[in-house]
Amino acid sequence: ALAFDGATLAARLMEPTRIYTKSALDLIGEFDVHGVAHITGGGITENLPRVLPRGVKARVDLSSWVLPPVFQWLRETGHIAESEMLRTFNSGVGMIFCLPAHEADAACAQLADAGEHAWVVGQIETGFGPAIVEYTGRLDA
Repeated sequence: ALAFDGATLAARLMEPTRIYTKSALDLIGEFDVHGVAHITGGGITENLPRVLPRGVKARVDLSSWVLPPVFQWLRETGHIAESEMLRTFNSGVGMIFCLPAHEADAACAQLADAGEHAWVVGQIETGFGPAIVEYTGRLDA
C-alpha cells in the first residue's frame, strides 16, 4: 500500500480542510494584514487574485516550499502539468496573508509559535489591469 508520511493515500486525500481561524485572527490583530486568501479549489492561481486590488501582481516563488508527498504522487501519477497543479490544488499552501514586507518575518514567527508552518511565498508588485499571479522558480519535490 502507498504511504504518505505514515498515512495511506486514502487517509491523506480524506483529511479535513485545515481551519486557520484562531491563527488568522491573532495575526490580523497584530499585523497590518491587507488580504487573506484561503487556498482551496482553484489553487493559488485563482484564489490569491480575488483578494488583491487592480494594478498589482503577486510574484510567488515556487521554490519557497516543497511539494508535499501526496501532491508529488498526484502530479507524477496523473501526469499533471505544474500550471494545472497550481490552478487545481493548494499544493501544500493552505492560506496566504498579504502584509508589508517588513512584517513578514515577525508574522511567520507568530504563526510558528501558534503551531503553523509559515514562510514567505513571494511579494506583491505593481502590475497593470486585474490582479494576477506570476510564478518564479519551480514547484519541486
